[in-house]
Amino acid sequence: MSKKQKKKKFEVGEDETIAECLNRIAEEGYTPVRRMEEPVFQEVDQNGKTERIPVKQRIIFEATVQ
Repeated sequence: MSKKQKKKKFEVGEDETIAECLNRIAEEGYTPVRRMEEPVFQEVDQNGKTERIPVKQRIIFEATVQ
């Protein structure tokens, strides 16, 4: 019988490097299998119009049990 692998998502923190996040993933017994980047937007009113301006990028790793 094969067991399903458990998945967990890890987000790189504000004051954390990617390497530190990868070390944290390994310490918890997971292996990263996918990296996702999502833009974070801020809504700004300009000339009566609301515009969404990207302000930073969120990095999220999907990991499975080793």
